[in-house]
Amino acid sequence: MMTSSFSENSSSTGNEARRPVVGIGVLVLRDHRILLGKRRNAHGAGEWSPPGGHLEFGETPEHCALREVREETGLTIEHARLGGVTNDIFPSEQKHYVTLFIIADCPAGTPELLEPAKCEGWVWCDWAALPEPLFLPLQNLLQQRFNPFTTSS
Repeated sequence: MMTSSFSENSSSTGNEARRPVVGIGVLVLRDHRILLGKRRNAHGAGEWSPPGGHLEFGETPEHCALREVREETGLTIEHARLGGVTNDIFPSEQKHYVTLFIIADCPAGTPELLEPAKCEGWVWCDWAALPEPLFLPLQNLLQQRFNPFTTSS
């Protein structure tokens, strides 16, 4: 008989909480710039991040991107498409995310600070001169030499 340290009923052992979570980061583009906000009151506080959040059950990544950008900034995005994927482990917080980056265009509108407990404010940034420090998923995306302005759509 073979033994294993893995329990067949992992949800009752607490292993369920140790599974990676799917995060969505939205690279909102306008005039060769990207929208970033400074995080607060969450992991990554004080770091720059695009709008985003958690993929909800039954939701497509594109719909999640639309919802999160609207909830956080009031902006309406267009032409949402998959841009990149990162594997993000936050050891000190015992969190593990697989982040799907969605690229989207936003031709008009001014971003509003709709969740001030989560973000200090929104700014349009040049991709070649991003502010620091960057949130880990965005750091990992940059390590892949990803560029949302040269990715085919």
